Amino acid sequence: MDLHGVGVGGGVAVGQIIRMADPLPEPEDTGHGGDAVAENARVAEAVEAVADDYRALGEKAGGAAKDVLAAAALMATDPTLIDDVTARIDSGTGGERAVFEAFASFQEILIGMGGLMAERATDLGDVSQRIIAHLRGVSAPGIPTSDEPFILVAADLAPADTARLDLSKVLGLVTRDGGPTSHTAILARSQSIPAIVGVTGVLDLSDGTIVIADAATGTIRVSPSETEIADARQRIADRLAAAAAPITDGALADGTKIPLLANLGSPKDAVAAIDLGAEGVGLFRTEFLFLDAKTSPTVEEQKAQYVELLAHFPGKKVVVRALDAGADKPLSFLNDAHEENPALGLRGLRALRASEQILRDQLIALAQADAETDAELWVMAPMVSDSEETEYFVALGKELGLKIVGVMAEVPSLAVLADQVVETADFVSIGTNDLTQYTLAADRMLGSVAHFQDPWHPAVLRLVKLIGDAGTASGKPVGVCGEAAADPQLAVVLVGLGATTLSMTPAALADVRAELGKYTIEQARELAARAITGRTAADARKLGSGT
Repeated sequence: MDLHGVGVGGGVAVGQIIRMADPLPEPEDTGHGGDAVAENARVAEAVEAVADDYRALGEKAGGAAKDVLAAAALMATDPTLIDDVTARIDSGTGGERAVFEAFASFQEILIGMGGLMAERATDLGDVSQRIIAHLRGVSAPGIPTSDEPFILVAADLAPADTARLDLSKVLGLVTRDGGPTSHTAILARSQSIPAIVGVTGVLDLSDGTIVIADAATGTIRVSPSETEIADARQRIADRLAAAAAPITDGALADGTKIPLLANLGSPKDAVAAIDLGAEGVGLFRTEFLFLDAKTSPTVEEQKAQYVELLAHFPGKKVVVRALDAGADKPLSFLNDAHEENPALGLRGLRALRASEQILRDQLIALAQADAETDAELWVMAPMVSDSEETEYFVALGKELGLKIVGVMAEVPSLAVLADQVVETADFVSIGTNDLTQYTLAADRMLGSVAHFQDPWHPAVLRLVKLIGDAGTASGKPVGVCGEAAADPQLAVVLVGLGATTLSMTPAALADVRAELGKYTIEQARELAARAITGRTAADARKLGSGT
């Protein structure tokens, strides 16, 4: 029997499953005996203790986990939530129940907002559970322990759970909920843990059941044969050997260069990426400078961070994305107005254009950092829809001193108009996460439509081909910086569709490097030509797999 979901990375895990413990039961309202002051103080102590735990765990984990856990700590101490809890306690509700009700109410609001805000509802639930557990004096539900290695199965995983994984025991992750860009997926990918999310029926399996979790295909093979197990273990060994091989630049079997770049969210991540063989940066997310700020950071504050980043890559390409924020990632100084459908609202370049001084300051800071360092700086705008928006951003960037200015292809309209866009843009970088979301009309954070969120879908591949063809005809570079580039076999197909560089989480570099080395450019183009004839994502994956 096979179960199916969305695979994260190209790893394979073989072993027994153990399911995550159920959450704490919903607390009853036992009141607080009339002493609201003491109860509020008790809750305040629990909140601070949980926030401190998140921060400490983040410092220990580092990388992407640190950022996610720092966000969880901020959730725990959010003034709006604390005020709600306090008001409930002042009205006579006991601390545990007040925390439960306040957090549950806010979770419903986030879910209703959709997009990234809905994704944060799971994290908020984990914060609530940990505060309640602290108030009860019990351990919060978490990763089960076992003397033997196991594959962890859960409804979903909170950031704190994923960051606490004992990689000597946890072979892989399988969740019923979540999508390929959920925190579970992001953290699993950054730690090179095979994971499959959005797997319907996985919670019906019994602890101890032997499975093969194949992230490359998104398949869970239940009770596999000895032959299937032996084949999976060989694949695991081959993957480990590829990771241990000497690091070389990305190239196809015929010597065609395909630079392999890293997706980074902070200058502090640069050293680890270089150690894993990153030849530069294909996507530097600048949101970390803005998301926790009350006002827009100054030009000097931004420049210092950009200089720190660029100094790590002398003579190398570094592609920086202008601030990608808006209604789904609200900033009080940019746009925090409620929108019914934030994924289709004032976000990305649209939000920056409406507050142009913020955009100007960022581009000025980047130009100044470029002048002080030796990296090859490329700057791109997020969420660009057409040639008019392209012309606006490229002209502004050049006016402010930038040399190489391009756009991200995340909206299907840009792919359709790619031949017009490349007349102005110096390059195009394809963000496959959003491109897939908008092409298939499937919110990338919702597990209920996770099966649509598959960049192998032939509709997505055909849009990539339009961009690749435009790039080839104009001689303009076309990169891919979405998570699709971290899928080794899909990476080959993307090259065949016209991608000239690939950027990914650093943990995926070894797998992709090894896979590219198996094919010539003509073979990659043949696989791509076959894949786009598929009728479904699964069909395209099979046609483009080279098997």
